[in-house]
Amino acid sequence: MSKEEIIYGLNPVTEALRGNRRIFELFVAGTSTDKRLEKLLKLAAEKKVPVRQREKADLGRLCGTDHHQGVALKVEPFPYADLDDVLAGLQGTRDGLILVLDSVQDPHNLGALIRSAACAGAHAVVIPKDRAAGVTAVVEKSSAGATETVAVAQVTNISQALESLKKAGFWIYGADGSAKHTLYQQDFTGPVALVIGGEGEGIRPLVRKGCDEVVSIPLQGGVNSLNASVAGGIFLFEVVRQRLCGKK
Repeated sequence: MSKEEIIYGLNPVTEALRGNRRIFELFVAGTSTDKRLEKLLKLAAEKKVPVRQREKADLGRLCGTDHHQGVALKVEPFPYADLDDVLAGLQGTRDGLILVLDSVQDPHNLGALIRSAACAGAHAVVIPKDRAAGVTAVVEKSSAGATETVAVAQVTNISQALESLKKAGFWIYGADGSAKHTLYQQDFTGPVALVIGGEGEGIRPLVRKGCDEVVSIPLQGGVNSLNASVAGGIFLFEVVRQRLCGKK
């Protein structure tokens, strides 16, 4: 496994500089007077991170994309959280919120879901190691840096992870378009884990079996399903709404 990786984009780089990852170098294209770049350079100076000037084309080759916004950071590989450690830290928490993703393979969807989870105040996102997207530079860019602000746990078996969550007092709710019960009829108080399935197939049968309840999002138009990241955002913020305003 590589001991370093490149992340890019103003938000991901800024959040990484604010975080705890080991940082090796900051690369900047040109001499932009962008206020956000000034803030980023100040953070780099505070952390004593070496800054290297690069042409935009060089930065594009380094990042593998032109969507780098003129900045890139060489850092240690993404540090996944341990689910057991996350659950130990949540002992006694009355309103725990964890997002579980079953085989989400599109890195842009994964990034968007992590961003929504962070904005909803979730304590962690759980993803599988196999047949699913992991946290990469594309995911970090799509999350707008949210990967640095919410724990992401990578597990070998989602079904076993659900059992661990149940033992820790969480109630497991799966998103399933065929469920008769809608999320708006469900009470999401107490420790909650939301399960969102992968693109196309949704939640796998064994994972669905591990859910305490499955609920749907009522759709009114002609399309029969939502994008995984959109569905995840709707579920997360229904939990937030209920906790802020009460179920009704």
